[in-house]
Amino acid sequence: MANLLVIYYSAFGHVWQMAHAAADGAGRSGAHRVRIVRILEMASPANRVIRREKDEPANSAVLSRQFRLTDRYTKYEAAQSLQQHIPYATNDDLRWADGILWGFPTYYGSMPAQVKLFLELAGELCVEGALEGKPAGIFNSTASIHTGHEAAILTSMVPLFHFGMIFVGLPYSENPEYLTADAIGCSPYGASTLAGPDSSLTPDPRELVMAARLGERVADVAEALRLFRESGISGKTEEG
Repeated sequence: MANLLVIYYSAFGHVWQMAHAAADGAGRSGAHRVRIVRILEMASPANRVIRREKDEPANSAVLSRQFRLTDRYTKYEAAQSLQQHIPYATNDDLRWADGILWGFPTYYGSMPAQVKLFLELAGELCVEGALEGKPAGIFNSTASIHTGHEAAILTSMVPLFHFGMIFVGLPYSENPEYLTADAIGCSPYGASTLAGPDSSLTPDPRELVMAARLGERVADVAEALRLFRESGISGKTEEG
């Protein structure tokens, strides 16, 4: 029985929904223990206050109308309220896990600062080698199909490799849903959802299915590696 950790950061709730799908997939066999935790938000009042269009320069007013900033702020508050029951992540959660699923929105083609800071503050785990040999998968969200969901997963592999984790992707043969011309997320690198430029979309059922498959895949790899370690087989052969 493997321990599976789903650790995520979600501003508007899209990744939160994907996290639950990944957790469902990880526990699909009924034999794994699954824990969901969230990464702490950065407190920054300046980034949480929406100026009214009448007080903004002309170019800012255009952007505010295009991205519906006031509506996004309202949705942000609502999404945070829905997640209040999810405990905050700690280094001990990562130590507990045999496999880890990481979830976050795409910010400028990479992981958010909240997630990067969490990893930087988890440096003791790198020194200990506590995450070495543990499988990891990534799921994320992005505004549209062109705003970096694949780049964010690819760039986020780098710090995970520094911790010694084994990356698990989302192969073509198991996920025919993303072989489509439809505007949905997911790729061979991981599961993803398109939130829309104004965050008004909700995860497509196909995206949730693929997030669940990623969770199941990471769980299977984690269990296989756990059994291998317990078998005492080192992989080395003795000279006869």
